[in-house]
Amino acid sequence: MGKGTMTVNPYHHDRSLLSHTALAGLLVPIIAMTNAEKLIMTDSHFLMYFLARAMYPRFLITFNEQLENVSASARVGQAVDAVGQVGRPKNITGFQTHETPVLLAHSERAELATDKYIPLTNVLEGFVILTKNPDYQEDEESL
Repeated sequence: MGKGTMTVNPYHHDRSLLSHTALAGLLVPIIAMTNAEKLIMTDSHFLMYFLARAMYPRFLITFNEQLENVSASARVGQAVDAVGQVGRPKNITGFQTHETPVLLAHSERAELATDKYIPLTNVLEGFVILTKNPDYQEDEESL
């Protein structure tokens, strides 16, 4: 939907939470399609608007505290289940580094590539507000 920037899915927040309103929004058109000639094709075409309850963005856009667009490096790769691993395990594998804004596929996850910014949320999807890391120091080799 929307040139690949939107998806219709009842799950959100890294596929860990089920939205009951989004699930109902998907069920209404599905049930209405059982008798499409009398419902959808005639006078009840507005039932398709229930799909909007299940639409979520498939991109990552980062903002600062003043809601100005910030370009940050993000690694995008296949999601890995890291439950029960010791230390600081990686949440993605086979990643590519991009500058935000970034499109995310269905099974992809994103993480920040550097410690320059701190996200205000632990899941990087949709719109994310970043704050500058006060402890961040740039390497002298990269200057």
